[in-house]
Amino acid sequence: MTCEACNTIPPVVAAGYEPKGKWDEVAGFKTYIAGDESTATKAIVTVYDIFGPSNQTLQGADLLAAGLGALVLVPDLLKGEYAQYPWFVNASPENTALKNAFMGKVMAFGPYVELLALVVKGAKAKFAGVTRWGGLGLCWGGKVTVLLSGPSAVYDASGQVHPGALASADAEKITIPHIVLASNGEDPAVVKEYKAILEGEGNPGVVETYPTMHHGWMGTRANLSDEMNLKEYERGYNQVAAYFGKRL
Repeated sequence: MTCEACNTIPPVVAAGYEPKGKWDEVAGFKTYIAGDESTATKAIVTVYDIFGPSNQTLQGADLLAAGLGALVLVPDLLKGEYAQYPWFVNASPENTALKNAFMGKVMAFGPYVELLALVVKGAKAKFAGVTRWGGLGLCWGGKVTVLLSGPSAVYDASGQVHPGALASADAEKITIPHIVLASNGEDPAVVKEYKAILEGEGNPGVVETYPTMHHGWMGTRANLSDEMNLKEYERGYNQVAAYFGKRL
C-alpha cells in the first residue's frame, strides 16, 4: 500500500461545510483544533491566509487531521483582524487606505514569526503525546511558516501552498523536508529556483505548480462550487497529507 493510499483524505464538502473541530486556547491564542487529542502522535500547525480562518481553510484542517490521524491546529495569529474582500475588489480611497494599512502591518513578518514560535512551543507543552510536528502555511501563512523552517526549525517537516512573498533566499535556509504547491499566481522564475534548491538527489523537498489554479485555491479564495477548483483542492490536500504522512 502506498503512502498516498494510507493518507487519503475524506470526501470534500463543496457547500455548507460544518467544521468538525473545536476552538480552544493555545499559548494565549484562540486556536482551532481538529483531530483526536488522546491518540494523535503527530500534529500540524496551519497558518491561514490574510482572510483568516475561513470554512475552506478549516475544512482543509479537518481533512488533514482525518487523513493523517493527526492533530491540526489553526491559531488565530491575526486575533480577529483580517483582510476584507471589498478592499481588493471595490476601489475607493477609503478601501485603498484600509488595505494599505493592513498589508503594511502583516507584511512585516518578524512579529508573526515570533508569535507562531510561541504557539508551537505552547502546543508542544499542551499536547505532550505528540512527538512529530509539521507546519503548513497558506499564502501569507506560507511565508510565516517557512521562516521557522530554517536552522532553528520548530518543525520536523513543513510546507506552503500558493505561498505569499515567495523568495529563493528562504528556500536556501530550509533545513527540514518542505513541500511547496504553487498556483499560477506566483512568479514562475522564483518557483523554479525553489524547485532547484529543494528537489534533486538526496533532497526531500517537493515543489509542484498547479497551473490551472489561482492564488488561494486551497484557502479562503477556494471556490468549491467550481468543478475544477474542487478537484484541485482535493488533490492538493491529498498531496499535502501524503507528504506529511511520509515525513512526519
